[in-house]
Amino acid sequence: MKKLLLATVLITNSLLLTGCLPAIQGASTISTIITTTNDRRSAGEVLDDRTIMFRMLAWPSQDITLKDSHLNFMVYNKSVLITGEVPSNAVLKYTIEQAKIQDPKIKQVFNEITVGPNSGLLSRSKDAAITAQIETLFHDQEVFHPTLVRVMTENQTVYLMGAVTQREAKKAVKVASKAKWVKKIVKRFDYLKTRPAAEIERDRQRELEAQKKAALLKKQAELDAKKAELKRQIQKLNGGDVIEGTPF
Repeated sequence: MKKLLLATVLITNSLLLTGCLPAIQGASTISTIITTTNDRRSAGEVLDDRTIMFRMLAWPSQDITLKDSHLNFMVYNKSVLITGEVPSNAVLKYTIEQAKIQDPKIKQVFNEITVGPNSGLLSRSKDAAITAQIETLFHDQEVFHPTLVRVMTENQTVYLMGAVTQREAKKAVKVASKAKWVKKIVKRFDYLKTRPAAEIERDRQRELEAQKKAALLKKQAELDAKKAELKRQIQKLNGGDVIEGTPF
């Protein structure tokens, strides 16, 4: 596990230092690669969120008012979380107002922007490493599927989004807090009363299949043991010699 964490951090830092920062700003580094089979959003909702994300990422470079700003975005269920730094309160107000009209499907904007100088490469590298650590740690627990919780880090503050139960949310926060350098965790979850029925049924079927497989493996092991015993007995009857053509 420690080796995996180290490898993930090194890869992330390598990307940052080789000029690939814009490609990963505001996005999860691991979960975006993994299939969305376990996503609790519909295919249409996932597509809407991706469209919104692309528009948000393209916006700062096209808006001269934001030329001295550093903004990161995370989108879930048409809610947009914005972090980063802007040079003045006037630009902050402008950013929030303009963010809401970047896509007509945006439901709400969470403002986590600070007024001040832009963060440096070292700070952003550390933030990316924190995100990578947390996403890796999410794969080492069994309360929720790791793709259900989106992660973004800004100035060592971790932001979490997703549709989860209270139990899953508590577990996500507990796991995220174990990552190195984390100062604060902010939850922006959509809370569910219970896990989706289809998801529960799917897990039940997987458990049944696992039990059937385990039972078959047990029977196979018993048969192999019986074959070995029969072979030993035959060898004993033949004075220890192995008869050619013995089917086991």
